[in-house]
Amino acid sequence: MTTFAGWLLIFGFTALVALLAKPFGLWLHAVYEGRRTVLHPVLGPLEHGFYRLSGVDPQREQGWRAYALHLLAFQVVTALFTYAVLRLQGVLPLNPRALPGLGADGAFNTAIAFVTNTNWQWYSGEAALSNLSQMLGLTIHNFLSAATGIAVAFALFRGFARTETRTVGNFWADLVRVTLYILLPACILYAVFLIASGVPQTLASTVDAATLEGARQTIVVGPVASQEAIKMLGTNGGGFFNANSAHPFENPSALTNLVQMLSIFVLGAGLTWCFGKAVGNTRQGWAVLAAMLALFLAGASIAYWQEAVGGPVLHHLGVAGANMEGKEVRFGIAASALFAAVTTAASCGAVNAMHDSFTALGGLVPLFNIQLGEIVIGGVGSGIYGFLLFALLAVFIAGLMVGRTPEYVGKKIEAREVKLAVLAIAVLPLCILGFTAIAAVLPAGLAGPLNKGPHGFSEILYAFTSATGNNGSAFAGLSAGTPFYNGLLGAAMWLGRFFVIVPVLAIAGSLAAKKHTPASAGSFPTTGPLWIALLIGTILLVGGLTFLPSLALGPVADHVTGLAGTTY
Repeated sequence: MTTFAGWLLIFGFTALVALLAKPFGLWLHAVYEGRRTVLHPVLGPLEHGFYRLSGVDPQREQGWRAYALHLLAFQVVTALFTYAVLRLQGVLPLNPRALPGLGADGAFNTAIAFVTNTNWQWYSGEAALSNLSQMLGLTIHNFLSAATGIAVAFALFRGFARTETRTVGNFWADLVRVTLYILLPACILYAVFLIASGVPQTLASTVDAATLEGARQTIVVGPVASQEAIKMLGTNGGGFFNANSAHPFENPSALTNLVQMLSIFVLGAGLTWCFGKAVGNTRQGWAVLAAMLALFLAGASIAYWQEAVGGPVLHHLGVAGANMEGKEVRFGIAASALFAAVTTAASCGAVNAMHDSFTALGGLVPLFNIQLGEIVIGGVGSGIYGFLLFALLAVFIAGLMVGRTPEYVGKKIEAREVKLAVLAIAVLPLCILGFTAIAAVLPAGLAGPLNKGPHGFSEILYAFTSATGNNGSAFAGLSAGTPFYNGLLGAAMWLGRFFVIVPVLAIAGSLAAKKHTPASAGSFPTTGPLWIALLIGTILLVGGLTFLPSLALGPVADHVTGLAGTTY
């Protein structure tokens, strides 16, 4: 059964996120505006050195097309670089265990996964990748993919904030400043905390230990703390170890578990306040955060309740009690359910429990969180710009219903913005449902799930939901390291990231060219409880009901058959 301590953890965590939104929002807004900070005396010369080496003029702003073109070119080049590192791993240095390079399909999938901020891992990190591949091939993308997401959010903020201009910023300046002044210093402090908490940080490969029985055990170590810090803050999620945040070397204690969950959310929450400040009305940012946290609390509560009461099959057999299968006993039910809700509300994908072992309805929560579009806090940058797509739809729908002018934060929302928003939102169901349908009928796809029936279908559905939503977590019951799944999931990750980013930048350019329209009696209010309720309703109706048939075939059918005592 649920406990008071469990509910206190969930509601206390949510309150902490709300309290941290403004401090982190102030920091993000300073970088958004390009203002001088306390870090500039140390990092300023490094920033200008990057510009001189690359020939970039940070004062030269770009229109949305140039911004998008430079962003895409950068992603292609870095993806090719990572692919080469992974393929050549066997002949590169810092490979003390002499691990061979990855195969072509595996390297392709992994390179795309880390470029797109997904960090989908079909392999076991400690058994497949060298220290160089972990640091140079993967960790570097944890910084760059996170910085790219925040840069796109900044461009969209400028679209709302600016008037009658064709520019939305400079991609290279945004990328460098976010990396240097936000992600790098935060990760250094975070990594020091993790090292002090017992997380390894070394270039050594293994250590030997004697067990209580006197046997000799070889334990893999490496530069874990540095990867762990940006894994969480950048909502990347790729673990150094296969067990991810259930591994004691990645997540040693209840304190680190709490800090990891907070670090997944703080930058995304801060960006909501930064948005309100950028458009000159912080109440707009608080309204966005309130809608996000309401959706998050609902999901976390359902997951905790379901895991605490246990699965229907055990009930059918007369066994009552919480579902501890797949849970890390150090953290228990409440912390595991909360972590699952946090990591899938954000596009992080780190796990401290195996989602495949959740009850049917408990496992539905992380799946549904991703299907909403990864906008409940969401990934760094991608969460807020994805949420604002729904805000544009909501204000347009509200205007049609009550006969008021569709306006949002001083900009008229017209057919072009609505079409682009619908185009971006439609990418998720198109890829998730389309690719799931392919995998559910082809022999190569059906060879993947370890379970039969609706739970096996859920494993396939979750994989393509996670990939397209750029989350990276898995039900862990799918054998996805095959050419079929590596190729198809790689395509889903690329489409789910960049076929959303380009329409978002187009919306930013369109809004920046518009005049600012002061609020009037004919404007629909976008800061109060009614607006928050409309936002939540739009997200659930547009983003959620699209997937209802697939959820009925997967988790819901799994639950119903479990009530009858059926297992697969």
